[in-house]
Amino acid sequence: MFDTLQDRLSEVFKNLRGKSRLSEADIDATAREIRLALLEADVNLGVVKEFIANLKARAVGADIHKALNPSQQIIKIVNEELIAILGGEARPLRFAKRPPTVIMLAGLQGSGKTTLAGKLGLWLKGQGHSPLLVAADLQRPNAVNQLQVVGERAGVHVYAPQPGNGVGDPVQVARTSILHAMSKLYDVVIVDTAGRLGIDAELMQQAADIRAAVNPTEVLFVVDAMIGQDAVNTASAFAEGVGFDGVVLTKLDGDARGGAALSIAKVIGKPIMFASNGEGLKDFDAFHPDRMASRILGMGDVLTLIEQAEKTFDAEQTQKAAEKLLGGRGEFGLDDFLQQMQAVRRMGPLSKILGMMPGMGQMKDQINNIDEREIDRLEAIIKSMTPAERANPKILDGSRRTRIAKGSGTTVTDVNSLVNRFFDARKMMQQLGGQMGGIPGLPGGRRQPQRQAAKPKRGKGVSGNPAKRAAGPAALPAAQQQPEWNPADAFGLGGAGKPSDAELAKALGDFQLPPDLQKMFNQKNQGPR
Repeated sequence: MFDTLQDRLSEVFKNLRGKSRLSEADIDATAREIRLALLEADVNLGVVKEFIANLKARAVGADIHKALNPSQQIIKIVNEELIAILGGEARPLRFAKRPPTVIMLAGLQGSGKTTLAGKLGLWLKGQGHSPLLVAADLQRPNAVNQLQVVGERAGVHVYAPQPGNGVGDPVQVARTSILHAMSKLYDVVIVDTAGRLGIDAELMQQAADIRAAVNPTEVLFVVDAMIGQDAVNTASAFAEGVGFDGVVLTKLDGDARGGAALSIAKVIGKPIMFASNGEGLKDFDAFHPDRMASRILGMGDVLTLIEQAEKTFDAEQTQKAAEKLLGGRGEFGLDDFLQQMQAVRRMGPLSKILGMMPGMGQMKDQINNIDEREIDRLEAIIKSMTPAERANPKILDGSRRTRIAKGSGTTVTDVNSLVNRFFDARKMMQQLGGQMGGIPGLPGGRRQPQRQAAKPKRGKGVSGNPAKRAAGPAALPAAQQQPEWNPADAFGLGGAGKPSDAELAKALGDFQLPPDLQKMFNQKNQGPR
């Protein structure tokens, strides 16, 4: 949705590269380009004016950090101002001290409230709650049936005592749903209310009546991010007529400019709490202003990527695969590779996953052209192999590869390509794991054995003469010599210099053990021989 804005901002920052300092003319030109980029993205005019005023004030008055070039400094300021526009900090969902927590959804018809009710229910279920969906939209045709289907897909119960299609009292349904939830021990109630094609008195009155009947803990305004500036106008009307506590953005995966969605939090003064960016029930998560600003600026969203990976990957299975890869348990085979590939696919489309990685904004066209069916072909090739072939791909000769190609409906070239890429990737990961294996806390990394303090060896290659041992390192090449430790450093003398042999001998001669320790030492030396 924010591709156009991201591309324009990237061009602005690219023009700043190579400059050692910024003049006022440079700042004015940069601010003008950013203003045009925001206006083209359909950001509210008042928000744009405030954004540019803050940007120019900070850029002119700020002392450019020595570690940052002007381009990085402007990006830093723009990032912080975008975060401020989007609400500053993520606002978590409030829960009632005494269950059930009641969440009321409000918004226009077509904004995606019913589908979002199922997404929110599934998300809460994953958080350990027991949600109940309430079908209080009794006017839109088949709205009740749609919520029942969505609830069944999400594995969340639905309370629908009325058939809908214009039959039933939505206020009564909402009121009785609280009693039903208390009797069945549901701790969260999500009330799906009716919408209209536009703002009218009847819609506002019904929403206000439902709010008065259930006294919700949270009222969430659901807005379609693709409707442009009308999103801000609708949000303002709902804020005055009914009131709400937070905003939920839907259809963030659309191709509209989407800047109006960025303006809601600033104009209305209510935080964006959730965002829906796909048609799947799992394409829904809490909204983080800092992460969204990072995506808009093309810096990726690593934290969200890590969270999705933690939800998708099986920790024990991943650990075993890592140990195989690093040589700790057998050999990493194609079965392990297939399991990891399927786990990545469960995270979502590859284009979406790659888009969260930093620096991928410059490869947007290549990412968008990724053929998801390629994974199906790779899976077909691997599953056409015998268990022995998957465990040890080195045994794949010409006849075996021909058989696998026929069984998977591919060509021998495809099989060869998969096997070669697998060997290359495994070798690279083994090298990488070997380099990082000694770092504590890395999953799957091999821990280097703890080495005790080296003892002077007396034997082959090591002289028993201290003078010769001291002179020994001088014969080593310069690259292999260890830097000599300065005893003065241990006493905080820094570069005060190394004491002479006479000074060290005198210091050791004057040193005396405590009486008790000296007595034990003498007894040990006088023991039986």
